[in-house]
Amino acid sequence: MDFNVKRLAADAGTLFSRAVQFTEEKFGQAEKTELDAHLENLLTRAETTKHWTERILKQTEVLLQPNPNVRIEEFLYEKLDKKVPTRMNNHELLGQSMIDSGNEFGPGTAYGNALIKCGETEKQIGGAERELIQSSAINFLTPFRNFLEGDFKTILKERKLLQNKRLDLDAAKTKLKKAKMADARALPLSTTPPPGDAGYVANFSFMVNFLHVKWLKMWAEEVMKAEQDLKMTQSEFDRQAEITRLLLEGIGSTHAHHLRCLNDFVEAQMTYYAQCYQYMVDLQKQLGNFPSAFSSNNNQSTSGAASVSVPILPLSTSLPASSANASSGFTELQNFSGSRKARVLYDYDAAGSNELSLLADEVIMVSSVPGMDSDWLMGERGNQKGKVPITYLELLN
Repeated sequence: MDFNVKRLAADAGTLFSRAVQFTEEKFGQAEKTELDAHLENLLTRAETTKHWTERILKQTEVLLQPNPNVRIEEFLYEKLDKKVPTRMNNHELLGQSMIDSGNEFGPGTAYGNALIKCGETEKQIGGAERELIQSSAINFLTPFRNFLEGDFKTILKERKLLQNKRLDLDAAKTKLKKAKMADARALPLSTTPPPGDAGYVANFSFMVNFLHVKWLKMWAEEVMKAEQDLKMTQSEFDRQAEITRLLLEGIGSTHAHHLRCLNDFVEAQMTYYAQCYQYMVDLQKQLGNFPSAFSSNNNQSTSGAASVSVPILPLSTSLPASSANASSGFTELQNFSGSRKARVLYDYDAAGSNELSLLADEVIMVSSVPGMDSDWLMGERGNQKGKVPITYLELLN
């Protein structure tokens, strides 16, 4: 019990000392030990990483689930460690409505049959969206959330300990400074008693002087203890600063991990949009097979009404094929000498003197230079010459 009381008293004294030091620093009445520039930069980078990780995490959740009520419900289920009930997403709801209405109008009618086909495709898109959300949650959202709730909280804990150690160090410095000042003031004072025939005033002055010296001597005795405290607090501060620095340098590894997660997220989106594109192409082909789509419904003649035809997108114009052709053209140009004409797709501002600024829709000459990065070509416009990114170009025949 005595140990606990003493420990409590010591902790209370430490907290009071830190509070006094912090208050005096705020009012400019005490010196403050500054962290080195490298550690300050690491702290700033950690705060920036935390800020933008929160923003990206929040906006990704909004993208994947636009309904705020559903997001709150999923958050509560997660905190309660319960399974989120399965619900149909918007594409699946639309698809089910189309299928039900198509069955109501009759699968044998053109309109009913088309509604059923559209509904089935919408449900396929809904399934692809569900896979996108699941993949993004595992490979993208979870690592970001783990950083905020795990690694960064550890950094905050160690940074708070570093702040406390700094306050202890500065308090020890202030205490040592005051002890040395008291010792210096006590040196010129004398505790020699006055002669026996001295008067009342002399004796009173001696007593006051004696008490003053004793008070100052008490401070002087604290010099050695204050020096020991300073060495101990300096050692603890240096050790905590090193621990904090090592944790903060791990932010670089966090960035590398988040980059891999970002690649996984982009790949999941690419797969989702490619599936949606293929589903729509297949649906368009199915709807185009109707000889006179929507020209009759429920055996009612609609002669005189304009028939609605659904154009079929040729497979040769699909995005993956065009991208492959463009890629093969650039590869051929990079593997063999010579130059080709290329049309600029977007405006591009040169980032350095060795690059060439571009304007959308202009035509330039491009060629490959040995040793150049595969993402770049050498562009020429009249007398101007410089590197240009191939993603901004379209080769012309």
